[in-house]
Amino acid sequence: MPEAAGEGRRVRDRAGKSQLVIYGALAANVGIAIAKFVAAGLTGSSSMLSEGFHSTVDSTNELLLLYGEHRGRRPPDRAHPFGYGREIYFWSFVVSILIFAIGAGLSVFEGYAHIRAPEQLSDPFVNYVVLAVAFVLEGTSWIIAVRNLGRTKGDRGWWEAIRRSKDPSTLVVAFEDAAALVGIALAAAGVYASHRLDEPRIDGAASIAIGIVLAVVAMLLAREAKSLLIGEPADEALVARVTAVLDGHARITAVNHVRTIHTAPDEVFVAASVDFDDSLRMGEGETLIEALEARLRAEMPELTTIYIRPEKRENDDVELHDPA
Repeated sequence: MPEAAGEGRRVRDRAGKSQLVIYGALAANVGIAIAKFVAAGLTGSSSMLSEGFHSTVDSTNELLLLYGEHRGRRPPDRAHPFGYGREIYFWSFVVSILIFAIGAGLSVFEGYAHIRAPEQLSDPFVNYVVLAVAFVLEGTSWIIAVRNLGRTKGDRGWWEAIRRSKDPSTLVVAFEDAAALVGIALAAAGVYASHRLDEPRIDGAASIAIGIVLAVVAMLLAREAKSLLIGEPADEALVARVTAVLDGHARITAVNHVRTIHTAPDEVFVAASVDFDDSLRMGEGETLIEALEARLRAEMPELTTIYIRPEKRENDDVELHDPA
């Protein structure tokens, strides 16, 4: 019971941190979207309108991620015996599609239309004020997401930490906010250059550039979401710890393999093939397996489902390799 309580606190703690990141991004994006649309209406800026679309899509994305987090916390049942944790992976994939189809698509379309039929811009002061405020809010949200992502970084580089991350909510927010910061810079540059050079088509080009940035981010997120949906293994350090526990037992002569898959950001299914001492009786083997499973769960609460299969060394399966 204490182990279960500890696991519950750990899951709630992770969910709380993940939701804090999403709520912070949602609050920032809703306010920013309204301000950008108002500024676009007052000044006629195509890039500001694209940024308004961008923030609106981001706000919708945060709502979908919160919905996915809620659905993913449902307990296992007969239809889904390993739980619903992967549902957050599905909704993060939907988010990547929305960013590409709506955010990037509308930005490129609006930019193209503005180049074809340019409108003279009015005083850009409102745009600069809104963009400055948006930069501060988006930057704050991005810092929160990056810090949350950094907790699992360890000794790995940032790109490796991103690639190995199993928390799509934090990953999506971090990517969205990074794209938003780049988009704000492009919008500001487009507005400034349009007025400086008296060429409103530059503002349209900035809108297209924002769309391209969103398309790249969407493809990166879709790639990560696809990998998580198909099934990613646990961190190598966790696999090594499981192997060490099994290999260190006196009645186990060899660990053939330890294979894992994430069923949720903090839930891991593990299947191990081990060669027991030939003198071990069946009843003793059953007791030993139960003891090993209990020890593994106590030391690594994220191991929610554990299967230990007795198997002779010569019957070991073909070694699996990391496709990366």
